[in-house]
Amino acid sequence: MPFFPNLSLLRPVPACVALMVATAVAPAMAAEAFTINDIRIEGLQRGDPGSVFGALPFRVGDTYNDDKGAAALRALFATGLFKDVRIDVDGKVVVVVVDERALVATVSFTGLKEFEKDTLLKALKDNGIGEGLPYDRAVLDRAEQEIKRQYLSKSFYGAEVVTTITPIERNRVNVAFNVVEGDVAKIREVRILGAKAFSESTLLDLMDLTTGGWLTWYTKSDRYARAKLNADLEKIRSYYLNRGYLEFDVKSTQVTISPDKQDISISVQIEEGQPYTVTAVRLEGEMLGREADFRERVVMKPGTGYRGDEVTATAKAFTDLFGVYGYAFAHVEPRTEIDRKTGQVVVVVQSNPGQRVYVRRVNVAGNTVTRDEVIRREMRQFESAWYDGAKIKLSRDRVERLGYFTDVNVDTNEVPGAPDQVDLVLNLTEKPTGSLTAAMGFSSADKISLSGSIKKENVFGTGNYLGIEVNTSRVSRNLVVSTVDPYFTDDGISRSFDLYYRTSRPLNSIGSAFQLATPGVAVRFGVPFTEYDTVFFGAGAEQTIIGTTVGVPNSYVTYANSYGKHSNAYPFTIGWAREERDNPLVPTRGKYQRVNLDFSVLGDVQYSRLNAQYNQYFSLTNKFTLGVNAEVGLGYGVKGKPFPVFKNFYGGGLGSVRGFEQGSFGSVDITGAYDGGPKRLNLNSELYFPVPGSGNDKSLRIFAFADAGNVWRAGQPMDPADLRASYGMGLSWVSPVGPFKLSYGLPLRSFAGDKIQRFQFQMGTAF
Repeated sequence: MPFFPNLSLLRPVPACVALMVATAVAPAMAAEAFTINDIRIEGLQRGDPGSVFGALPFRVGDTYNDDKGAAALRALFATGLFKDVRIDVDGKVVVVVVDERALVATVSFTGLKEFEKDTLLKALKDNGIGEGLPYDRAVLDRAEQEIKRQYLSKSFYGAEVVTTITPIERNRVNVAFNVVEGDVAKIREVRILGAKAFSESTLLDLMDLTTGGWLTWYTKSDRYARAKLNADLEKIRSYYLNRGYLEFDVKSTQVTISPDKQDISISVQIEEGQPYTVTAVRLEGEMLGREADFRERVVMKPGTGYRGDEVTATAKAFTDLFGVYGYAFAHVEPRTEIDRKTGQVVVVVQSNPGQRVYVRRVNVAGNTVTRDEVIRREMRQFESAWYDGAKIKLSRDRVERLGYFTDVNVDTNEVPGAPDQVDLVLNLTEKPTGSLTAAMGFSSADKISLSGSIKKENVFGTGNYLGIEVNTSRVSRNLVVSTVDPYFTDDGISRSFDLYYRTSRPLNSIGSAFQLATPGVAVRFGVPFTEYDTVFFGAGAEQTIIGTTVGVPNSYVTYANSYGKHSNAYPFTIGWAREERDNPLVPTRGKYQRVNLDFSVLGDVQYSRLNAQYNQYFSLTNKFTLGVNAEVGLGYGVKGKPFPVFKNFYGGGLGSVRGFEQGSFGSVDITGAYDGGPKRLNLNSELYFPVPGSGNDKSLRIFAFADAGNVWRAGQPMDPADLRASYGMGLSWVSPVGPFKLSYGLPLRSFAGDKIQRFQFQMGTAF
């Protein structure tokens, strides 16, 4: 009985399968070779004929045969522009018949909340779906999966994507993705099983991933991500290794999601092992004849518990020392010889320095704004010189301290065919270097002070600074325009210009028309003496004008009697500064010191004034940072003249003793005006720690502070019994739009008549 196939089961044959079949049966249907007189293309609606002709392996006048026909089919399908391709022969004319794929005209989204449209468009284009690209259903399926993957990366496990394809004229389609995001899945439980030496809560505190808390809406630490979990497991591993548990192991990790895809549970099974004590440290391998130098860099001490960070620090110190001697690719491998019965371990450090190399080129990448010369002048590792790891690190640190980049990394690349040469690549990520800042303070009366500034630290990528500062309060108004050229000379001598106009009136003289105006100009030079030390010197000219005598405080009458209502001064300045903080914006360790002396021995006004500051930060733990600050100022009149009142120091408020009104310290004139004094002392301390629920996030921190200080008048001893003191709490936030600092202070030691200002804050933004 003959067999009749069920035609309903047949499906269209894919073009690629048809191509393979056509190629396979070609020998049975072979056509005679001939010389091509013409090539004709049929079926093109939108495409360029040149794209077809360019893919063909033959031209008019060439010999056509079946092999070239098969090659043409493969080449045309490889372009991805056609659903089907056929080659016919009409006499000596080759006819290429194509069926074009539809092109994507538009890509649209509905239901987006978590992602910006541009983010998904870029991800889709990387996967072959975008405006102007050929439409392919298989590629579209991958695009749907890519959108879901983007949502899974943010814990939207219930996200659904429905795609709608709408054909339009000229063989084009509109692609629309309708996204139902659902709710974000949150971590409801994290368990660490198998812990004996340390409590589970101690280990959970090490993790960035947490269960829901009152601040997780900001930190998003209750959203699961595999990369974050792996990082947390490494923190736990390091915690055990640093306490002697050399054989600690994570046996398994289970992540389960609830049926409604809203809750995630994480379970980690660990095996602690036993703690080990180091009995000896043995060095093996090539030490360049400097074994004593390497031995000095061994951090581990026999008789103490094994610590993984000490082993890592030793290996790094060895690698750095090899780098100082020009061995860029030294291999240092610590290994352990353990005795489980006694709980003892011998640490063996195996070293292989490799070949000494020199730097062929130093390349700079990623500086889209900053000019190359601004970066290269900070380099201390030079081209065609021996590789020096210490100079490379110093170069990286100097570029980072410029403040123009968020990331600064140095890659060392081997030069092919030259084992004794390397290229250095300085990879940079630019950041905004302009700032628009504002500050405000409130007191119990009508006391509101405002200040603001516009600054650009890297004008046009030149490394120069330009700033305009405006300050207004009840007692002063300042306008300052400043420029700084950090490399006025090739040796790194900086030059700065200041042009300013300041007006002020003492506190409590608001009702009067009195005003003190000080226009002036100054130039300063900074000479770098070491990598961290800079000496400054400069000169200026300024005039002091008392506009009216109405309501003038007695101290200003005394000044006018000595110098006149219009007086001139020509101050000279000399100073020194040393910057060693790890980050000027959010420091966690290091110190900053400065001493500045300005004096005038020419003109009507003659005086000398000294200001010194010491600022240091201590990293107490991974989460706690202690900062201390001390500042002292002293001023004296010269040649028997009194110290000019407008050069007085002021205290109280932000930058001094919080909890007291700005500028309210010092002597009080018989008219009731606060006019500061020629002597000042500030003592400040701050303890920073994370906001509960924010994990290890350092961009948002709480601080507790304690301040003390005062300002003394001329002839008055700087008696500690006169110190005012305060304490309080505050919030520091490096927000996406700039730094923000808020504090609430309470007087700890005050006297009758002191002006209290408990609430103060500063804020800023970047552009």
